[in-house]
Amino acid sequence: MNSVKQSFNKSKEPTYLFIISSLILFFCSSLRHGLFQSTAFDLGIFDQSIYLISQGKSPVNTFMDFHILGDHAAWVHYLLAIPYVLFPSVHWLFLIQAFSLSAGVFPTYHLSLDAGLNKRQAQAMMFAYLLYPVIFNGNLFDFHPEVIAVPLLLWAILAARRNQIWIFTGCLVFILGCKAVLSLTVLGLGVWLLFLEKKRTYGAIAMGMGLAWFILSIQWIIPSLSGAEAGAVGRYSYLGDSVLGILGNLILRPQQTLGILFSLDNLGYLVLLFAPVAWGWSRVSFGALVGAFPAISLNLLADYLAQKDLVHQYSLPILPFLIIGLISSLAAGKGLFQQRKSIIIWSLITFACLAKFTHFGGRYLSAIDNLPQTYEAIALVDTKGGVYTTAQISTHLSHREVIRFTNPSRPEEDLEQFDYILLNQRHPGWASDGTFVQQIMDRIAKDGSFDTIYQEQDVFLFTRN
Repeated sequence: MNSVKQSFNKSKEPTYLFIISSLILFFCSSLRHGLFQSTAFDLGIFDQSIYLISQGKSPVNTFMDFHILGDHAAWVHYLLAIPYVLFPSVHWLFLIQAFSLSAGVFPTYHLSLDAGLNKRQAQAMMFAYLLYPVIFNGNLFDFHPEVIAVPLLLWAILAARRNQIWIFTGCLVFILGCKAVLSLTVLGLGVWLLFLEKKRTYGAIAMGMGLAWFILSIQWIIPSLSGAEAGAVGRYSYLGDSVLGILGNLILRPQQTLGILFSLDNLGYLVLLFAPVAWGWSRVSFGALVGAFPAISLNLLADYLAQKDLVHQYSLPILPFLIIGLISSLAAGKGLFQQRKSIIIWSLITFACLAKFTHFGGRYLSAIDNLPQTYEAIALVDTKGGVYTTAQISTHLSHREVIRFTNPSRPEEDLEQFDYILLNQRHPGWASDGTFVQQIMDRIAKDGSFDTIYQEQDVFLFTRN
């Protein structure tokens, strides 16, 4: 009981930082969304599915045309639907994302103190965590349930070191529920705990749970509900067209990976990944990378460039292990800096160089010229009928059973399945273009099944008559 009280009292140290960080992250993601910069992939997918769950309906997502569990087997969506029952709003997802990413300061602080760092160093580690660019950038890029796993990985490590087996196991359960591929990170965590931390029981639990969920989700849940292999398989097509085929070629024909592994893209990615933590990285830090090995390997082996930057969410599972590596280095008296001020300055410099806050002064203002008209048109969509619109506008209208976005590679043959068609000719949206928008408008004019109820500043809203 005394240890619990002591832990609570220590938690007061990062509380203010948690609150400030949560507010900043929530404001930034909400502002980006309000400027029509979020898209159907991925915010619309999650928002529509979670809304349908909250309404007691089957979460068959119409952006992908299959059950949401067929995407990444992320059953945490059912928990995320709870606040939607009270009040359905996409801002719940932004709030949960901001809270989750900011909450990592608590286990970071306790892990630092438990490792023997002084209070000022523990505070510096919280800043190093929050200022790591993928925290800010990942928060901006729509919403992804794996953000919940970031603090949980740190809590799981803390629980293992404190011999709190039930907390450890509970953390793993929720981590696995965030995304199927995190089963590999849990497996890596188990290997690290078993061989480097000498936590046999905890390592065995993590390895067993990770392997079991990987097999169950990848080989049964996802194929059963999507009718196909896991979505990311295409990023490793040079190794095979199935998960088992890819694994087989990695083992039997590793030479096939050489061209991808030893590339300038991967070199640049590794520089980006380690630059924010270079101030404290040392020989003793590398052991922690055993846990991050699956996530790093997936990113290095992919032929998808978004997995090789700190802009998207793919490096989030790596961050907890980078933090552990820094803590280990500081505890051993290694690294370039030991002082709080120097650590924070380095973190601020790399944040300023790699965080995408500058987008708010340029890229995110690209659709501002007819922003009021877009909102006016959205307000006229006053039923839950089917909607056909741009990828960016779709995230503002995804609380319905049928919604699709304009995509020349997947044109809609039957427009009469929709009650509303909302187009922005000036800003056609992600995956679309002005020519395709004009083709849709020509079809509407020729068909005669829709009436124009709004037309201002190249924003058009049609409703089925």
